[in-house]
Amino acid sequence: MLIDKEIVLVDNNTEALLHRIGLEALPRVVIESGEVNKSIMTVSSVWKQMMEFGMTRHSRLINVGGGMVLDLGGFAASTYMRGIGFVNVPTTLLAMVDASVGGKTGVNFGGIKNGVGVFSEADEVRVYPELLETLDIKEMLSGYAEMLKHGFVSGKDLLDRTYGYDIERLDINDLKILINENIDLKRSIVNEDFSEKGRRKVLNFGHTAGHAFEELGIEKGLKLRHGYCVAWGMVVATYISVVKTGLERGELTRLRSFVREIWGELPFDCSHYARLYEIMCGDKKNWDGRVNFTLLRRVGDLVTDFDVEKELIFEAIDFLR
Repeated sequence: MLIDKEIVLVDNNTEALLHRIGLEALPRVVIESGEVNKSIMTVSSVWKQMMEFGMTRHSRLINVGGGMVLDLGGFAASTYMRGIGFVNVPTTLLAMVDASVGGKTGVNFGGIKNGVGVFSEADEVRVYPELLETLDIKEMLSGYAEMLKHGFVSGKDLLDRTYGYDIERLDINDLKILINENIDLKRSIVNEDFSEKGRRKVLNFGHTAGHAFEELGIEKGLKLRHGYCVAWGMVVATYISVVKTGLERGELTRLRSFVREIWGELPFDCSHYARLYEIMCGDKKNWDGRVNFTLLRRVGDLVTDFDVEKELIFEAIDFLR
């Protein structure tokens, strides 16, 4: 494929990493970091600068950053001149094992996380595990939560090894193995169901409540990392699984203890439940006032689109707290 021009998209944090991956000489578009900037206004600014750089339908955008940059950059590229190619270069653990693969692009809109977007796979994904040495522990733990989710999806072997990995004593070589397994798992599921009509929905485990926690955090001005919210959301979904799908309670006990130790406590109380439920009802995966969860029958065996009543959701959040 003929490429006439390549432009780098970064945020004001990841711009400093370009020299480590040999992209410092390319022209760049710089956006503000943070989930609050994952908006159509930011995309509009990116489109404008892409035009000013003279990008054509034969140009390519290289997205360097965490999940926000990859989601937004993929959406900007996929809609610019009806779609140009793009490359994802994830700089966080979360982005490496989740956002970089699978073709989900988009921005937050109307109070809904990723409310506007398209499915569009990157031309390439370039992973540099050594970039993880630049992250603080909270950012690493955010990605670790998605790895734990993949363990529940994959089966007992990957789950036990993920539980057992000491994320605070970073061993890049050992972590590379887990990263590759996580990428392979997600890619295999995505290849089976690219547009999320069936099997791919298992990857939403922990995200129904997790996205609500994340969105309420934005409303309250709290900087809640995506992975932390997913970790709390997995406890909610696992509690519901014990009640609804017969999951062994030992899995729930193990998970809640682990989540409290690693990711801490949920920063909301019962006065926030009504708003959390309202956010869940507005999630793009739900309809007609239903709130659908991905639940566990057992590790490696999940059921999707399970309609859960409000009272049980509140009970599950109580258990998490």
